[in-house]
Amino acid sequence: MSAEERLIRYCRIDTQSDPESRGKTPSAAKEFDLAKVLEKELRGLGLKDAKTDAHCYVYAHLPANIRSSAKTVGFIAHMDTAPDFSGTGVKPRVIRGYDGKDIVLSKDRTMKTADFPQLKSCKGMDLVVAGGDTLLGADDKAGIAIIMSMLEHFQKHPEEPHGRIAVAFTPDEEIGGGTAYFDLKKFGADFAYTFDGDEVNVIADETFNAAEATVSFTGFCLHPGSSKNRMINAANIAMEYHDLLPAEMRPEHTEKREGFFHLHAMEGSCEHAQLTYIVRNHDRRQFDWMLKLMQQAADYINARHGKKICEVKIRLEYRNMYEVMKHHPEVTRLAWEAMKEIGLTPARESIRGGTDGAMLSFKGLPCPNLGTGGGNYHGPYEYLVIDEMNKGVELAVRIAVNAGKAHL
Repeated sequence: MSAEERLIRYCRIDTQSDPESRGKTPSAAKEFDLAKVLEKELRGLGLKDAKTDAHCYVYAHLPANIRSSAKTVGFIAHMDTAPDFSGTGVKPRVIRGYDGKDIVLSKDRTMKTADFPQLKSCKGMDLVVAGGDTLLGADDKAGIAIIMSMLEHFQKHPEEPHGRIAVAFTPDEEIGGGTAYFDLKKFGADFAYTFDGDEVNVIADETFNAAEATVSFTGFCLHPGSSKNRMINAANIAMEYHDLLPAEMRPEHTEKREGFFHLHAMEGSCEHAQLTYIVRNHDRRQFDWMLKLMQQAADYINARHGKKICEVKIRLEYRNMYEVMKHHPEVTRLAWEAMKEIGLTPARESIRGGTDGAMLSFKGLPCPNLGTGGGNYHGPYEYLVIDEMNKGVELAVRIAVNAGKAHL
């Protein structure tokens, strides 16, 4: 089965994680639907220990076929799709020899090159898109397809030397729970790579530092006709609070290594209001300053009203994996050299986001991220370049072969 065929098969299985069930793993029982398919496929590829655990993590190992003291290399991809857009009833469509023009997804939605100029670089290639009313799910089912196709390569080519290979497929990455119950001992790798990015020639060993901030406001409500100098409208105070944070540090005004405050949810009335932010910065000192600024804004409001009406609660999500990866340059170098060997021009990227690898790196498993050839993730304009995904399979094979030779 080709990587393309695998991708299409996996994308048709609805595995959308549920942010309302955050804290329960998996957040959606339907994630087991794909896990069970993958477990069966892994066993069919000769990985006899393939197993899905109670929390929907799939683990398997391909034994070394050489005598080597090399370390075990791991490959990881997540099974869930993002809750941002529907993942039900996905209908993948292959576009052969893309002509470089606008792509009509449905009667109501067209992916225009004016909006997505990167599409022009895909001219002549084969693409996979969805039907306009769902996301595609290549994030991260393309990563799964790459890893499974790598394993199939070794099954078909037993003469190809490699060390021990560990694979894992995780639930709930899209809602920040991908490593909640990840069993490092069961996985048994010394280092690993997540296949969960965009361009296949990019290796990412740096992420944001990340937190979620919930800011709550308590009002004092009276009849509006007799409330002068007494009413405290929580919704109004919430707007005032938001304006105290620097407008230039909103996502729509930032790029590259610039951090941001992103207001992604709000609710409010006179009596109570709540703002929910995600806070991101690559630099740890700037990140800490941003969290401190949010508390200072709350302190200012409370001081102005003479009582506590504003409260900030911070939930740290993940840290910049480079704090770990800088001590393991050999892991990045192994992927870098493999890319060059298969004809890619490698590039290094600082992700404006996070991966399972960021969390796993701080748990003791150095784990940078590799690309799968997709774009426009988390929405109806998502696409996957089949040519790049196939190159990802080649890259995974080369990393595994070289890891068997290396003494890292």
